[in-house]
Amino acid sequence: MYNELEKIKKVISHYIEISNEEWMSYSSKFQVKEIMKKEIILSQGDICRDVFFVVDGLLRVFFVDNNGEEKTFHFSFENTFSADYESFLKKIPSNYSIQALEDTTIVLMSFEMLHDGYKILANGEKLGRLLAEEYFFIFNDNIQAIYTQSPIVRYNNLIRKFPNILQRIPQHYIASYLNISSVHLSRLKNSQ
Repeated sequence: MYNELEKIKKVISHYIEISNEEWMSYSSKFQVKEIMKKEIILSQGDICRDVFFVVDGLLRVFFVDNNGEEKTFHFSFENTFSADYESFLKKIPSNYSIQALEDTTIVLMSFEMLHDGYKILANGEKLGRLLAEEYFFIFNDNIQAIYTQSPIVRYNNLIRKFPNILQRIPQHYIASYLNISSVHLSRLKNSQ
């Protein structure tokens, strides 16, 4: 568990300064969990009760549309957070499901822990604000890309941002994320 918590400490330290005393008090509340490949850790319609920090592995954030088709919204790689943040904060049914695409180790941060962090950590509120801003930017960037960028631009941006994504994620999930068909994705890959 020590190594898992060192990874999240490093990421949190990127956002805020945190003393050893604050870390010792705060980190004792974390829960580490091993998730099996294909396991769903949040189902659409359930309330998101935790923010998930990916230590090792990979998560897929997706929803099922009105036609019953899965649409991939986001991938959470190592050293990133994942959640349906609106569901988490408002305690309302989630619009998304979250699934492990590989055997994955996560650290869970509950709602209560987040609010304890506001009190325990000198910069806890800043951490909460910065994480919320990052979630907003991910959401905003994904929506903006779908409406303003061509499929080839979205594909190239994805490959630039995540160079080994084609080795880690099935093609149909990547196509769904890009909002194109698997056939179209094959054409894009072959045109490169």
